[in-house]
Amino acid sequence: MQTYGITYDTGWTHGPGPTTHEPFTADTVRADMAAIRDQLHCTAVRVTGGLPDRLELAAQLAADAGLEVWFSPFTSDQSLDELLATLADCAERAERLRRTGAEVVLVTGAELTLFARGFLPGDTLDERLAGLGGLTPETRQRLNAFLAEAAATVRKHFGGRITYAALPSERIDWTPFDIVGMDLYRTRDNADVYVHALRVLTEVGKPVAITEYGCTTIRGAADLGAEALTLVDWDGQVARGLTADVERDEEEQATYLRELLATFEEEGVAAAFWCTFASRNLPHRPDAGRADLDKASFGLVKVLESGEWEPKAAFHALAAATVAR
Repeated sequence: MQTYGITYDTGWTHGPGPTTHEPFTADTVRADMAAIRDQLHCTAVRVTGGLPDRLELAAQLAADAGLEVWFSPFTSDQSLDELLATLADCAERAERLRRTGAEVVLVTGAELTLFARGFLPGDTLDERLAGLGGLTPETRQRLNAFLAEAAATVRKHFGGRITYAALPSERIDWTPFDIVGMDLYRTRDNADVYVHALRVLTEVGKPVAITEYGCTTIRGAADLGAEALTLVDWDGQVARGLTADVERDEEEQATYLRELLATFEEEGVAAAFWCTFASRNLPHRPDAGRADLDKASFGLVKVLESGEWEPKAAFHALAAATVAR
């Protein structure tokens, strides 16, 4: 595998309230990018979030650290017209960075049937989640038509490679893109077909990037994938606590990481991004039961109440894998 990467959340917004990365400062991001380079030995970072100014700052600091930047706007509840405007804006920002000599890939949105208004019924994420299982050929056709328009729009402003972070159920036409990108978590429901899904992607004939994979820090997390987020009692993007008594298990997260990286190597995946470096909205509270929100975090570091972080077992597992590559 050519690119060992990690996602970096600059702050996602979903309704009123704080973003998922607060406080957001240049000093914090700079230190994190240095850790991604020097301790994790990653070669790329997928910079995500809903605020273009933050994306641009984090992307610049990642490039300053010598990392390949995947510039990835991740918005919520925008209309399709609003989203096109955001993508054009981000394409201009990504191009400014690319022209400084940085290696930049532009990701033209993520999981848009869920996070944009206009494909599934509903003005909110919760309403659209209820209809995700009912993706129709007509819905997928509308999505692919929009993505073709989005690709044409960003190419007017950006001269580098482009991709999209897809859900498996979206069935993307990859013709307008340079890279096949998919958020692909292995779970109990897809474990027996996971390798087949990867092979379908590689058969497209373009480089394949797993734009998200990962699990949380509890016993049984490897079976859940992204479903583990349902263990959090959410108020927007603010976590009130966990909804069940679960056992912390850092080793399960580390084992999952090692297994998936080995699978990606075997199946010819070009790039993979663990989700995520840190979940700053899910702090670690030792021996706090359901108040230890880090149990439901996909982060490779546990963020303390002070804002400082400590590496988890999976952090060391990724570092070992990148050194050995």
